[in-house]
Amino acid sequence: MESKKKTKQGKGKKPSNVAKLAMQARIEAEHEEEEKLQQEALRKQKEAEEELKRQEEERHRQEEIEKRKKERKEKKQEMKRLGLYRTPQQIENDRKDEEAKKRFLELGLVKTSDIVTPMGLPDGRNRKKREQFKPKPVEEVKIEENKGEDVEDDLVSEKLPKRKKSRAISENSDGTNEEKKIEEAKIRYKAPIVCILGHVDTGKTKLLDKIRRTNVQASEAGGITQQIGATMFPADAIETLTQKLPNLSLSIDVPGLLIIDTPGHESFSNLRSRGSSLCNIGILVVDIMHGLENQTIESLSIFKTKNIPFIVALNKIDRLYEWSPSKDEAFLTTFNKQSGHVQSEFMRRAKETILEFNHKGYNAALYYENPDPEEYISLVPTSAITGEGIPDMLGLILNIAQTKLRSSIIYQPKLEATVMEVKTIEGLGTTIDVILMNGVIKEDDNIIVSGFNGPISTRVRALLTPMPLREMRVKGEYLHHKALRASMGVKISAQGLDHTMAGSPLFIAKNEEEIPRLQEEVQKEITEIFKSINNKDKGVHVQASTVGSLEALLEFLKQSKIPVSSINIGPVFKKDIMKAQTQIEKGNEKQYATVMAFDVKITPEAQEYADSCGVKIISDNIIFHLFDRFTKYVEDIRKQERLEGKGKDAVFPCLLKIVEIVKNSDPITLRVDVVDGVLKVGTPLCIHEKEDLIIGKVESIELNDENIELQRPGQGSVVIKLKGLNPEQDAYEAGRDFEEIDELSSWITRESIDLLKDYYRDEMTMNDWKLVKAFKIKYEID
Repeated sequence: MESKKKTKQGKGKKPSNVAKLAMQARIEAEHEEEEKLQQEALRKQKEAEEELKRQEEERHRQEEIEKRKKERKEKKQEMKRLGLYRTPQQIENDRKDEEAKKRFLELGLVKTSDIVTPMGLPDGRNRKKREQFKPKPVEEVKIEENKGEDVEDDLVSEKLPKRKKSRAISENSDGTNEEKKIEEAKIRYKAPIVCILGHVDTGKTKLLDKIRRTNVQASEAGGITQQIGATMFPADAIETLTQKLPNLSLSIDVPGLLIIDTPGHESFSNLRSRGSSLCNIGILVVDIMHGLENQTIESLSIFKTKNIPFIVALNKIDRLYEWSPSKDEAFLTTFNKQSGHVQSEFMRRAKETILEFNHKGYNAALYYENPDPEEYISLVPTSAITGEGIPDMLGLILNIAQTKLRSSIIYQPKLEATVMEVKTIEGLGTTIDVILMNGVIKEDDNIIVSGFNGPISTRVRALLTPMPLREMRVKGEYLHHKALRASMGVKISAQGLDHTMAGSPLFIAKNEEEIPRLQEEVQKEITEIFKSINNKDKGVHVQASTVGSLEALLEFLKQSKIPVSSINIGPVFKKDIMKAQTQIEKGNEKQYATVMAFDVKITPEAQEYADSCGVKIISDNIIFHLFDRFTKYVEDIRKQERLEGKGKDAVFPCLLKIVEIVKNSDPITLRVDVVDGVLKVGTPLCIHEKEDLIIGKVESIELNDENIELQRPGQGSVVIKLKGLNPEQDAYEAGRDFEEIDELSSWITRESIDLLKDYYRDEMTMNDWKLVKAFKIKYEID
């Protein structure tokens, strides 16, 4: 029994089914874990391989990029060397020009043979030598000589737009007769001349850029217009631009609109006035965010003085908070899409602008709410960025011109033309930009204009205009004409125009006998213009790119009290430096041996000669930057001269009140308050009511027992010690020669005042100069 039991116990129990299942599950789990680890390892290996591959591809890509960059750079350098390189902006401008030319050719506005490119323009499309330049031939305009003044009426330029039938014509009317009437109207009427004025940076040029699809504003120095420009907007272009006007019933009877753009900066008031004197109607551009500004008010005065009707472009509506733009849309169409708070913000700012006009004595209203256009100025909301409101502006201008101004835009055969600018263009020489208001100009006409050195008589060599919808002052391709009819902006190339005076009228002599009479007539204009150019023996030499900008700079210098000794137009040459050098020879102040060059090139020879003879050339293409640089130059000269001891005898003005006599004499010691001016160590003092009694010179100034160099009013009482002006002077004594109730003042002389002006102008305040003026009157100083 015992042995059986032991055998049974040794044999043991078999594992249960549950244990088997658990063991099997554990083994499977271990297999799965191993599989996962293997898969993870494979994944990581694959990722590592992919990363290596990606890095390799990236390295190859970067190498390829660097290779292409190097190739492009080398190609660019080679193209620059050959003069063939074109910037992206130039390429885009070329594309736009090509599209415009294609469109104008299709419309019949121009012919291929009319297009002329002057030499040397920066577009690189015509790089022949200047002597090889010849204008391409154009078709002759046939003129019958025996028709007298009627000949001008026959000069219907082929460049006038061949427009479609007006949208105001009834569908049932005889289209042929109506089109004939329109063509007859073109002959009868000239393009209204529109002048656009306003404060600097209100968006005048930008508005025109939007209409023209150009970018003239960006090309101007500092984004500021500094010359007068003119653009012809043909009737077809206006018709296209005004298509979005709601309920349109617009018949265009004129050949187009000639719009003159003027500078807005205060320095160019003469150019604004010149431009406005030519126009039939005006556009005053006002920034809706800023309201009426300085030049806005000046422009209002110009329109009022010259009795020119005008509208207001209330510009920059796109800057209103959360404004939702609609490109080139009519104002009311886009305004109705705006949210309530945007509409409220617009109305608030528009009412503020209207109130500002009221304060200046003008009634104003939004154009679509205008109760009486005869009594109220029409405000047209616009955006030069999005083009919104521009259809309204053009439509309103055209409507006013064709209704209220109809008599003033009737073409007159008698010549009326004004020189706007004088420019040197490579390949064409010196040219003049002329606004032709009435009459006709033809090639080979004998023209008479005002000049710096007297009347100029010469024959027209070429008549050029920019492409339609292109700015007159911007370099580019020109159309060459045999004859031109008003209204038109025209560039005239002829010999001997270098010294032409901008702003003067242009006459045409029909025969040799008329020349002396017309020369005498333009001489009157020369006399008037020279009144604003007073050449002096002492002063700077001024050089500018155009006569208009020269006039503006001279006016600016006159206001800044900077004398001018000589002037010139065009690049600065050695001869101009020699004019400035005469200031050194005459012994005048160093700052007058200066050439102020505005928007012109400095030749290497001129720069080298200036450096050798001590003449300073200050050059810039923004007028007020030029002034700032000259002012800084003068300050530097004064500082250097003061370091060298010049001007040390200058006496600053001061008026003192005696608080206490500390010591009667040897040295006189006083406690004083500075009533006015500035008290400095070394100032000679006299009794204010007895200027001939000079009691001594300030030896020291003490404030709270510390020595100081100067004291101004309101900074507390100071103790001063006085010593005699020279050892031989008798000693003065407080209480005997003067009392505590007496006031003291600095002893001012004519020489001292001149030294203050020459060396310490930057240290003198406005109150200091007022005190000097008071002393001059009291002490009878000349």
